[in-house]
Amino acid sequence: PPTPPASGVTLARLRKTPLVVATHNAGKVKELADLLATQGIETIEAATLGLPEPDETEESFTGNALLKASIAAAQTGRVALGDDSGVCVDALGGAPGIYTARWAGEPRDWQRAMKRVEFELADRGAALPSARGASFVCALALAAPDGQAVTVEARVPGVLVWPPRGNLGAGFEPMFVAQGQRLTYGEMQPEVRAAINHRAAAFRMLVARLPDAPGAAG
Repeated sequence: PPTPPASGVTLARLRKTPLVVATHNAGKVKELADLLATQGIETIEAATLGLPEPDETEESFTGNALLKASIAAAQTGRVALGDDSGVCVDALGGAPGIYTARWAGEPRDWQRAMKRVEFELADRGAALPSARGASFVCALALAAPDGQAVTVEARVPGVLVWPPRGNLGAGFEPMFVAQGQRLTYGEMQPEVRAAINHRAAAFRMLVARLPDAPGAAG
């Protein structure tokens, strides 16, 4: 469940000084910066500040997002935004989940990662769409230097297709068709995908949790 709103983390406060985006993933940095810009919030990248990338040692998306945000906030004295995301495949018991990036190995090879998922689905006889359900999950965490934080987690359900389609997305996006859509994330123009995906959904939830947001919960 989401945490209660953090009274000290408000839209007004976030609009006063650049927010640290606590990720070293260039694609996530851009997507989060674009989302934050819709609320009049400027950003500064963790890499620009010379922050190291922490090990993701938690056992949940929310835990890892909060870990990244809390460390960045403590190191910089600024409010920081952490993100953790991945794909959870129903027939694989929710795998790869928080280990999504690790399935691509080092150096990252997402074609190999997608083939691994497809191999494991085929091994389970998961050929029909009804057996190939999956969700993209995104957790976001805002953390202040004083320890106050707010977290949310969004999930977009869909199905996995094979072979992958499109080269406009990253990771498992060319395999994933969100519920109610015809195109894979990999076939969607980035601005279209960014408006409907799991990260956008989490961002809307996060803004709604801030105490001075219009119609804020709590």
